[in-house]
Amino acid sequence: MQAIRVENLSKTFRVKRKEKGMRGSIQAILHPRTEEIRAVKGVSFAVEEGEMLAFIGPNGAGKSTTIKMLTGILYPDGGHVEVMGIDPTKKRRQLAYQIGTVFGQKEQLWTHLTPYDNFRFFGAIYDLSEQETEARIADLSERFALKDFVDTPVRNLSLGQRIRCEIVASLIHKPKVLFLDEPTIGLDPVVKENVRELIKQMNREEHTTVFLTSHDVGDIEKLCRRIIIVNEGHIVLDDSVEHLTHHYLDQRPADIPMHEKAAEKEAAPAISLEEIIVDIYKGKEEG
Repeated sequence: MQAIRVENLSKTFRVKRKEKGMRGSIQAILHPRTEEIRAVKGVSFAVEEGEMLAFIGPNGAGKSTTIKMLTGILYPDGGHVEVMGIDPTKKRRQLAYQIGTVFGQKEQLWTHLTPYDNFRFFGAIYDLSEQETEARIADLSERFALKDFVDTPVRNLSLGQRIRCEIVASLIHKPKVLFLDEPTIGLDPVVKENVRELIKQMNREEHTTVFLTSHDVGDIEKLCRRIIIVNEGHIVLDDSVEHLTHHYLDQRPADIPMHEKAAEKEAAPAISLEEIIVDIYKGKEEG
């Protein structure tokens, strides 16, 4: 079953622009010049249930706009979206019970409350019974190792502890699809690895579909098998991470010193996924 289906999705914004020499004039205030910016241009893709997908691109590529349309925050100008068979534009409230979101730069927890109180609050929002909420808190607190600080106000937690609590809060209602936007931003390498392992565990045990955006190549390599790269509102690549890293060398220029004997040749240096992604970004910009 497809957890996410997107067909020819598009979104355009109207932005006001000030004319040079008209700043502060009455005409500029009454009749501002507007400009259309096409943030998403006919994007189509599908994500299978239980899949872990990396949806990446440079700043301004249309990633956040696409996610906001998938979650019902923004309405598309054209195309069609379904998440777990639900149209976000028509049944956003119903969709909310099927998805969870974690934004690394935006807090959803009340900082003056403890994680435990926050989890109970989210349980009530999603119409869980008190018994269901307590059972879910106990299970997730065990998995994510929260017991030492679950009764400490969120404002007193470290960044790594807070991110773990943010993920737990998004999982209280057992969502089918989890949207992660920079979930490991600002974390040290050890905490990053712990968070990645916890996400993989949830995907493995509860078959949760994960839709990840991140500028950290480590997140992509450790979590996802498939990668979609967007730039200027278009999809420029949709491929498996394994195929990308193993076959991209076929498209890279190489200088071969023919005067050397084959036996004396050194092995070609390994290419990293980060180098591949940077090359794709640059190639798109130059093209």
